[in-house]
Amino acid sequence: MLKIGDAAPDFEAKDQNGHLVKLSDFRGKKVVLYFYPKDDTPGCTAQACNLRDNHKALLAKGYVVLGVSVDDEKSHQKFIQKFNLPFPLLADTDKQIVEKYGVWQEKSMYGRKYMGTMRYTFVIDEQGTIEDLITKVDTKNHTAQLLK
Repeated sequence: MLKIGDAAPDFEAKDQNGHLVKLSDFRGKKVVLYFYPKDDTPGCTAQACNLRDNHKALLAKGYVVLGVSVDDEKSHQKFIQKFNLPFPLLADTDKQIVEKYGVWQEKSMYGRKYMGTMRYTFVIDEQGTIEDLITKVDTKNHTAQLLK
């Protein structure tokens, strides 16, 4: 598992519009890289909408927001349009990013075990170093956790 002070692994993935996005493209900026399980589900929607509602405050602090899930581009497009999200969502359909960041883990629901994406957020500084890691995300107040 990555920890604060580690170099954030570089990656490339397509966003909701099929544009290639690389973490290294954001050197010199602070990045909020948030991983979430699934588009248009209650917790993921609450988290995305909280980041949307506070996006100007995050931009004012110099943050770029990138969301990552294993959903495809089409699913991301629908999610963005439905909730008017102002930041890109990256399609990690081959699970390369979730595995690099250690967020693809065994989960359990109703006694059934399965592999899935943990709801973790990495704050990456201008040099590409992990500055903060939030593993207990408050979906309705996520921005407050970031701007603490």
